[in-house]
Amino acid sequence: MYVKEEPFIKVENAIIMAAGFSSRFAPISYEYPKSLIKVKGQILIERQILQLKEAGIDDITIVVGYKKELFYYLIDQFQVKIVENPDYASRNNHSTIYAVKEKLGNTYICSADNYFTKNVFEAYVNRAYYSSVYEEGETNEWRIETDKTGLITDLKIGGKDSWVMLGHVFFSRDFSNKFVEILEDVYANLETKNLLWESIYLDHLNELDLYIREYPKETIFEFDTLDELRVFDPQYIDSTGSKILQTICEQLNCNESDITRFSPIKKDVETIGFDCFIKGTAYSYFYETKELLIYRS
Repeated sequence: MYVKEEPFIKVENAIIMAAGFSSRFAPISYEYPKSLIKVKGQILIERQILQLKEAGIDDITIVVGYKKELFYYLIDQFQVKIVENPDYASRNNHSTIYAVKEKLGNTYICSADNYFTKNVFEAYVNRAYYSSVYEEGETNEWRIETDKTGLITDLKIGGKDSWVMLGHVFFSRDFSNKFVEILEDVYANLETKNLLWESIYLDHLNELDLYIREYPKETIFEFDTLDELRVFDPQYIDSTGSKILQTICEQLNCNESDITRFSPIKKDVETIGFDCFIKGTAYSYFYETKELLIYRS
């Protein structure tokens, strides 16, 4: 791929998005935010903060919403800033960007639940980019299409044998200014409410230059479900720390490793429980009533 040489610019700050429910990460996300779980002995968001600071980026803002009080210890421990997203429960992740729009310049945009096996952050970056890994076989992720310079020309959900969006993003000042202008213009529109910020970007692709930044697949991880985390960190096979799963094990005289294939149960936009399989039998668990029901077709 041809890469156009451009002058490097200093990264000014980082935004870590930590406001969402992560409902697919049932049942742990019902008990505490996914970004506060330990992966291979280190809390996800703490690992990311330390990697940013190691790269010389000390101006770090964490945007919180769901169970926000659990994040406030980070202020004293890591000297980060906290901003609350008041719309986290009613809007998608574009509301997190909106909550810190005045802070956007030459800025890293990070997801609090990403795990980087090595430090991907740098003090100087030469252009706006979205990180990407290559997925072999079928994928349901955002698939990236580019021109020969690496400029993103289209995004499509799902596909096969493709470079996909995964991980951190770098907004240059020009990108930030234009994106904030667009976001302010569309924020009040009813159809914006459920959009990812990436969807808004896609709707204005011709106005916003964003390039692909390719990484080896083993560098960036995101765990959408407990089943995925168990593959990466085997300690979660037998011991998740979930009180809900411990109660189920006591009730059915089973081990946590017997409980697999988790998926959230939703009512309208609210997550009310999860489905799972226990020793091959399908069950449903409901948070409010603490009921575990066997599925009967």
